[in-house]
Amino acid sequence: MKIPKRKLFLLIIFAYVAFSLYAAYNVFFSNKVISRVHRVVKNSGAPAGGVRGGAAPFVADEWNPWEEEEVEYNSALNRKREAFKQHMSRIEKKKPQKYKVQIWGKAAIGLYLWEHILEGSLNPTDKVAQWREGQLQSGKVELSFYTGPAVVQGHVPLDMNSLVLVLNGREEQKVLYSTRWLKHVQALVQSRTVSHVAVVLLGNEQCDNDWIAPHLKRNGGFVDLLFLVYDSPWVNDKDVFQWPLGVATYREFPVIRPNSQLITASRPYLCNFLGTVYKNSSRETMMHELKQSGLEKECFIAARDKWLPQETADGLRRYQTALAQSELTLCPVGINTECYRIYEACSLGSVPVVEDVLTPGKCAAGPSSPLRLLKAAGAPFIFISAWKELPAILEREKMMSQEQRVDRRRRLLEWYSSFRRQMKERFTEALEENFFRSG
Repeated sequence: MKIPKRKLFLLIIFAYVAFSLYAAYNVFFSNKVISRVHRVVKNSGAPAGGVRGGAAPFVADEWNPWEEEEVEYNSALNRKREAFKQHMSRIEKKKPQKYKVQIWGKAAIGLYLWEHILEGSLNPTDKVAQWREGQLQSGKVELSFYTGPAVVQGHVPLDMNSLVLVLNGREEQKVLYSTRWLKHVQALVQSRTVSHVAVVLLGNEQCDNDWIAPHLKRNGGFVDLLFLVYDSPWVNDKDVFQWPLGVATYREFPVIRPNSQLITASRPYLCNFLGTVYKNSSRETMMHELKQSGLEKECFIAARDKWLPQETADGLRRYQTALAQSELTLCPVGINTECYRIYEACSLGSVPVVEDVLTPGKCAAGPSSPLRLLKAAGAPFIFISAWKELPAILEREKMMSQEQRVDRRRRLLEWYSSFRRQMKERFTEALEENFFRSG
């Protein structure tokens, strides 16, 4: 009897479905032991023959056909997770560590540190604002700066434990004010609010800074680092570093950004001096030499008899114009050899002619003094031991070509930029090594 193709086809499909269902039942629902593939686990305490006390033979748990694959997959996944954790840990260790430091500027020299050395900006930009602040990154150190009359004790947001305090110790009244700030910071150290303290100090011009000595950590105090202006004998480049006087920020001398005109323009004056001529000082000798040689008319000279602590806006503009239009700036000594005029002349590309003599006081003496910091940095100045050398210097200046003057001006501006970078690196490296060194 011939079976129709349609019935044969349906019969094959039925048989396939029935076999599939049977196979699925055996795999997922049947408890039947299949000796070739089912893992049998014997009880280690059962007697031979697999029977204990007449009970049925002990067999393994229910068969899981994917068990070995799952174990292998989970093992590989755990290995990958562990390898990823180790990789992330290595990345974290290689990341450069960042440290946070606050600077409280309670002396005008703080603006030289922040704006001229560290090249930070301040908000608001208004110079007479009661409160000004800024942030920047220098090396591994994140710095924040606060200054202005409204920065008072107990009202500065201290969100880190490392602090730099900028103070003025030039005269008795300033010392009393600075001492009050040091006592406030000492209380913060004692309460464990602050762990590390540095001080940038505009020191006394005769290097008489004994008042701050008890506050230094080496003397049992709490100040880890001291950055000190003038050639103090305390400087050891370990916990006491020499710091530059800088420009007169208290007179609002600005940050100068050199341009091509500043470098290449012809300057109408050989030299300049705008300042106070004190009775019986070397400044009188300087003025006498200028007049005696007849070279006074070649220079921009504006002498006065009395020192003025503040300048008018017109006076500041006139002073900057004199620096920018002169080849040389005359820098006679005052109470100390180091003066603001040196740095201001460098800012505008006018070569300082420096009276290289020690002044009375406790400042360090030696072959590199005075102006130890500037000389060590290779300052391209004209150093003289007496003002009688000035006429010959000015005569040589008249003989120089414009090309020679431009080249010298460029080298001076490049040196001053490099010097400020060195001071920035010295400052941040000292903080890193003394505040954040491990061990």
